[in-house]
Amino acid sequence: MAQDSVDLSCDYQFWLQKLSVWDQASTLETQQDTCLHLAQFQEFLRKMYEALKEMDSNTVIERFPTIGQLLAKACWNPFILAYDESQKILIWCLCCLINKEPQNSGQSKLNYWIQGLLSHILSALRFDKEVALFTQGLGYAPIDYYAGLLKNMVLSLASELRENHLNGFNTQRRMAPERVASLSRVCVPLITLPDVDPLVEALLVCHGHEPQEILQQEFFEAVNEAVLLKKISLPVSAVVCLWLRHLPSLEKTMLHLFEKLISSERNCLRRIECFIKDSLLPQAACHPAIFRVVDEMFRCALLETDGAPEVIATIQVFTQCFVEALEKENKQLRFALKTYFPYTSPSLATVLLQDPQDIPQGQWLQTLKHISELLRKAVEDQTHGSCRGPFESWFLFIHFGGWAEMAAEQLLMSAAEPPTALLWLLAFYYGPCDGRQQRTQTMMADVVATCRRGDLQPYGQRRSPSPFPLLPVAKDERLPARSPGKPFFPEVI
Repeated sequence: MAQDSVDLSCDYQFWLQKLSVWDQASTLETQQDTCLHLAQFQEFLRKMYEALKEMDSNTVIERFPTIGQLLAKACWNPFILAYDESQKILIWCLCCLINKEPQNSGQSKLNYWIQGLLSHILSALRFDKEVALFTQGLGYAPIDYYAGLLKNMVLSLASELRENHLNGFNTQRRMAPERVASLSRVCVPLITLPDVDPLVEALLVCHGHEPQEILQQEFFEAVNEAVLLKKISLPVSAVVCLWLRHLPSLEKTMLHLFEKLISSERNCLRRIECFIKDSLLPQAACHPAIFRVVDEMFRCALLETDGAPEVIATIQVFTQCFVEALEKENKQLRFALKTYFPYTSPSLATVLLQDPQDIPQGQWLQTLKHISELLRKAVEDQTHGSCRGPFESWFLFIHFGGWAEMAAEQLLMSAAEPPTALLWLLAFYYGPCDGRQQRTQTMMADVVATCRRGDLQPYGQRRSPSPFPLLPVAKDERLPARSPGKPFFPEVI
């Protein structure tokens, strides 16, 4: 026991001298020396605490009269405070010096002085200053240190979340749901910081195995808002996860697209395509669940506007972008067509999904007749007045305006009697709610009017960059004003 006391006294003198040197000279050499001895100094502090806690404050002062000087120098050294458990052990040592019942002014002053040191250690503002000194000593500006610290922390958490996602049902290695939820809450005010992107993406992709959503609603809303305003750039896979996990975000994105189209002074078809691609909706719609929601909102807009040409044009441009994204993602469909178009014949959807330009010109008429037969069969076989009746076939057909254009061109080029199948096809395109006997008459009137306007040109040589010239496009590429008329499907509305 006596030998331990002698060793502690020797160590005490050694470290007091060391602290004085470190305090007086702030050179690279002294900083390197400090870092070299941090583990040994922490072990000394631990031994000092074990000795102090067995003494009262008066005995401590008698035994180590310069204890205050030693602890104060240690408390003001940023390297010591930043190392492992040194900060905590310093607090323990200072607490041993406090007089619980001070008997004189000297003891009261000592208590006040110790409280000041404790306040200094625990103060976040002071700690920031210490970190600044610490980072400057390492050759870094504080701003570089904090940015690097944030980046490393984000990457570490993102890596942990990815492992959490891959571990499946291995509960021992999974991150607790409460911690994941807490992370999503903490991220809300930090979402627009560039370095936080990996953590946001990892949170969106990590689904967990809980029956209920664990991420905060505020997190989803903040991420979606940042995506809409282009304040954050996430891969499409992360955006898909966002919209699948939080339906209001997908709905808000669609409404945002509609608002942009309505507020734009000049809505040419090329501009509509730009808006749609910029929204990431076509790429995300490769997932059938997202496509169904987007298509349903288009359906509602179509019914609310009684089939306005502007809405039809938007649907057709979106469909073209969607098909391009689908082909780019995978040459073979990952999901059956029935999952995208559940209320229509898969064979009809397969034919319509083809690009008319990919079909040899000699087969155009045959293909159009086949489409007309499939559509007519679908329409006439369905129960009259059903909400899933003719409207569904027409709604599918208007997605692919290139076929209607091709049918109109074939009629104009036909020298003999116009094929009834083409007349029916275009009559159905323009007047889906007319009776069977009225369709041919309606079609002929529309074709004559179109020819007089001069809007139809040979396929592939059109003025507009859009593949849908049946939607009349003026020279400035503005979409046509909507003409008043009765609803296409009043029984559906």
